[in-house]
Amino acid sequence: MCDLESSLSNAPAPLEIHKVSLPQEKTTLQSLKQRLGEIFFSDDPLHQFKGQTPFRKLVLALQYFFPIFQWGSEYTLKLLKSDAVSGLTIASLAIPQGISYAKLANLPPVIGLYSSFVPPLIYSVLGSSRDLAVGPVSIASLVMGSMLREAISPEKEPILYLQLAFTATLFAGVFQASLGFLRLGFVVDFLSKPTLIGFMGGAAVIVSLQQLKGLLGIVHFTNQMGFVPVMSAVFKHRTEWAWQTLVMGFSFLAFLLMTRHISMRRPKLFWVSAAAPLASVILSTVVSFAFKAHNHGIQIIGHLEKGVNPPSLNMLYFQASYLPLAVKTGIVTGILSLTEGIAVGRTFASLKNYQVDGNKEMMAIGLMNMAGSCTSCYVTTGSFSRSAVNYNAGCRTAVSNIIMASAVLFTMLFLMPLFHYTPNVILSAIIITAVIGLIDFHAALRLWKVDKLDFLACISAFFGVLFISVQMGLAIAVGISLFKILIHVTRPNTVIMGNVPGTQSYRSIGQYREASRIPSFLIIGVESPIYFTNSMYLQERILRWVREEEERTAKTNENNLKCVVLDMSAVTAIDTSGMEALMELKKVLDKKSLQLVLANPVGDVTEKLYRSEAWDLFRSDCIYMSVEEAVLAMSSGFKSQG
Repeated sequence: MCDLESSLSNAPAPLEIHKVSLPQEKTTLQSLKQRLGEIFFSDDPLHQFKGQTPFRKLVLALQYFFPIFQWGSEYTLKLLKSDAVSGLTIASLAIPQGISYAKLANLPPVIGLYSSFVPPLIYSVLGSSRDLAVGPVSIASLVMGSMLREAISPEKEPILYLQLAFTATLFAGVFQASLGFLRLGFVVDFLSKPTLIGFMGGAAVIVSLQQLKGLLGIVHFTNQMGFVPVMSAVFKHRTEWAWQTLVMGFSFLAFLLMTRHISMRRPKLFWVSAAAPLASVILSTVVSFAFKAHNHGIQIIGHLEKGVNPPSLNMLYFQASYLPLAVKTGIVTGILSLTEGIAVGRTFASLKNYQVDGNKEMMAIGLMNMAGSCTSCYVTTGSFSRSAVNYNAGCRTAVSNIIMASAVLFTMLFLMPLFHYTPNVILSAIIITAVIGLIDFHAALRLWKVDKLDFLACISAFFGVLFISVQMGLAIAVGISLFKILIHVTRPNTVIMGNVPGTQSYRSIGQYREASRIPSFLIIGVESPIYFTNSMYLQERILRWVREEEERTAKTNENNLKCVVLDMSAVTAIDTSGMEALMELKKVLDKKSLQLVLANPVGDVTEKLYRSEAWDLFRSDCIYMSVEEAVLAMSSGFKSQG
């Protein structure tokens, strides 16, 4: 107490904030323009063009829009060796996965191979990630297949279904490229990580259950994606179960899962799981051919044309009857594939300590899907499983995608007839092995321990996908995530603060037990911007704190409350509604003979207060640089008043 009294005797005069130089010449329009620039163009690379010669500007522009010009001039045979090994390794995984994922999207197997050929070539020129392996992915394939199948049957109208798949891919690419060009990448951030964990886990379960048709040899199966219809179809058609298919399917599934486990336990043996799908395809095809498996109830892929098909530009479908379906499917699959591609690219970039430009990635992925829609491809992006193999195989640049695409092209030109006897059950086993890693129970458990609302979003997405539909599950999860944002915005956190003994620091008394209240003071920390959405709540919440403090001091016979200090250090922004709420709060407390002072308002908040009526109401003797100065100055005033 003696220390406090000695400090009060040397209390500083109120801080003359109005003497601080403020940018008074800045107009409101200029401020708005600057703020919009910070939001949308904070990472604009074009600033580097200033002061450069025309030739240098051209070079910089080419390097920005085509990153291959950045590293291409320094490419060596040593790098090519590493990229060739990794490219051939991921090709061994991409070929069987491409065929399998095309089946998941209800598309011909060759479309999956085309999607592993054209997009990687385009991405290698436009993309900024060195490790991203491009191709079809399970989630986008599932969503496209389920959304299109709701309106069109791929068995009854295969040509129309294929046209809509290409058209949806075009719209997905346009949407993705537009986000990158307009620098609106924050849109995909609404798919939070908890949402994606639940969504991908639910989708993985649905995908796996759908493969029971192939594993059990069922001929007639439901077109619906829900857990209940799928399981009902499985047990309803028990008479169609084929023991030959079941034995072969579960044998290869056990083999694939075992190789996956080995690679997870020993990362240096990554090639074991990478080569396992292609090895399974080759071995099962040989067995199927040798024993005439198709005569014993085991379904096979059948005839596949070799060669390269003509462009699919003339197959794009823009008639009004199905155009809304194509647009909706394109946007949904575009968001999902974009989120996965950027997340995977940034993950491996952080491991190698280089940067991935999010907007550039959006444009690259969007342009490759636009080009893919015209070359018999459906929605593609960066695959986590193939990118992990690419990374572990020692890839150095995007040339690994070119090597992979070349291997896929060779397969399409010369090896397609060899897949004639490949059993469908092997494709089901490959799909299950690929998606089972998307079920992350440990991540869900961590969400439960850390944030219950995040866990709710996760579990809602999971069960929404499982029991309603893929689209509704995603919509529910996004809705809960937005609801969480609204809660944080409309109900910001406020804390009672006290002095940490022996320091000049003021902290939350709920977090720091040693922090003690200052007699006659109520110090409140506001931990959010003050906007129209929360200004009235904050005003009511602060008045409630005041009433509770007055009741507490009355019961404990402590000094009466004289001053309320608002710590504004965490208030990064304020609007006119927020300033009006502060002024109204000031007037209410004045009627109670209580002082309201503001401590440590940041620059933007101070500027707005200075330009409004709030400055005249609070005056310079009610605004301080820190909570400590506010307490010392106000205490000196109370002491001088007797």
